[in-house]
Amino acid sequence: MNPKRLLIPFLVFTTGLLVLVVTAGLLLFPSGSQQSAGKVPIGGPFTLTSHEGKPFTEENLKGRPFVVFFGFTHCPEVCPTTLYDLTQDMAALGKDAEKLQAAFITVDPERDTPELMKTYLSSFDPRIVGLTGTEEEIAAAARAYKIYYRKVPTDGGYTMDHSATLFLMDSKGEFYGTSNFQEPEETRRAKLRQLVKNG
Repeated sequence: MNPKRLLIPFLVFTTGLLVLVVTAGLLLFPSGSQQSAGKVPIGGPFTLTSHEGKPFTEENLKGRPFVVFFGFTHCPEVCPTTLYDLTQDMAALGKDAEKLQAAFITVDPERDTPELMKTYLSSFDPRIVGLTGTEEEIAAAARAYKIYYRKVPTDGGYTMDHSATLFLMDSKGEFYGTSNFQEPEETRRAKLRQLVKNG
């Protein structure tokens, strides 16, 4: 039998099946706008302590767009690189950086005291506030931002495994987008400019 004669009805069948699936999908989900209309459940209430030793909640960040990053001071590469990049990005924004806030929340409250975080952050943009707290307070903040972290034992003690995402939040404390240290400089800065402009 000619294989081409078998191929033609097969193509007609698969094409018809594809049309049927797509049509069913459109009937079930008539427009993407309905899904995107809802708020992304990232961010929310937290109660922590600033690197100045003062109480600090999400309300301290509202009123201006802000960036939230979770990490720890003993982080060997990702955290200092991210904070350095953020420092350079804020400098590149010029006066627009005054309309932006940034918070570095530790996932290692056992070691990251307010005093240690203050010393650590002295190497970066002074507008970046360091936040710590009890294990329970950090866990609550991590749940609000849907981040992952865990303690990993090492020969010399322990390190922390954690999500390395910059959360871009608008002035109302609602999720705007994300960034990370692996993105090109131009991409990161364009996102921050858009956040300042629209947030």
